[in-house]
Amino acid sequence: MSSSSPLIIEETNLSHAWSRAFLHIIDHSGKEVSPLLITLTGFTNGMPNEDQAIRDALDNCLKINNEQSVHTVANTIFPASYWQRSNHNRNKLFDTYLDNLPRIQALEPHKNNRGIYFERLIAYGSGPNNGNQLEYIISQYKSRSGVRRSMFQASIFDPARDHVHDPRLGFPCLQHVSFIPQKKSLILNAFYATQQLFNKAYGNYLGLCRLGDFMAHEMGISFERMNCFIGVAKMDNIPKKCPTLEELKKVARQAV
Repeated sequence: MSSSSPLIIEETNLSHAWSRAFLHIIDHSGKEVSPLLITLTGFTNGMPNEDQAIRDALDNCLKINNEQSVHTVANTIFPASYWQRSNHNRNKLFDTYLDNLPRIQALEPHKNNRGIYFERLIAYGSGPNNGNQLEYIISQYKSRSGVRRSMFQASIFDPARDHVHDPRLGFPCLQHVSFIPQKKSLILNAFYATQQLFNKAYGNYLGLCRLGDFMAHEMGISFERMNCFIGVAKMDNIPKKCPTLEELKKVARQAV
C-alpha cells in the first residue's frame, strides 16, 4: 500500500474497527495512514457494539500515559450523561450543557480553552437558532417533507477563530458532520483533517455514534451507520514500541 492509498475499514464492532486501524500503523512503517475511512454499523439500542476487553485495555493504557479516558473524549462530541439527566429532553440538554460549560472547560483548561465540539454544534457563534446547528437540523427535518439534504450539516471549524499561526493546535481536529436521513434510518458522516489514533480515535468514534443516535432519536428514526473520514490518522504522540502498548497490542490482535 502506498502512502496515498486509502485504508478502508468496515466493521460491525467499534472496538474491532479501531483495533484494525491501530494495528495497521503498528505493523507498517511510519506513524500515520492517509487517508483512513472508518465505516461502522452494528448497533444495539442505538449504541455501537464493543469488545469490552479492548475497551478496558485501551482505557488502562490511556490512564498509564496520563491521557483522557475513552468516555471523556466521547463526551466532548456528545455528553451522554447530560442527555440522560435531561430525561431525553433536547431543549433541557442544550440549556443544561451551556449552563455548565464554564465548569466543563475548567476541568481541562489547557485542552478546552479553544472550545469543545458539542459547544460548537449547539453554540457556534452565528447562524439561525442562536447558532444551535443541531436544533436547526432537527427542526427543519421535522417541519416538512422534501427538505434538501444539504441542509443537514454542521460545522466545527471556523476560519475566524481557527486560522491561527500556532505551530500545533489540538482543537478542532473534527471539522464537519453531516446527517443523511433515509426512509427509516439515519447515516452520520464526519470529517477529520487529522486524528490522533491512540489517545483520541476510539473516543471520537464513540462520541460520533452517540451523536448519531441522539439525532436519529429526535428525528424519529433509527441510527444505521457512522462514516468517519480522516485525512491523516497518526500516532506521533507515543512511540509505537512503547512498553505500555504491549498489552493493548496483544488484546487487539487476539480480537482481530
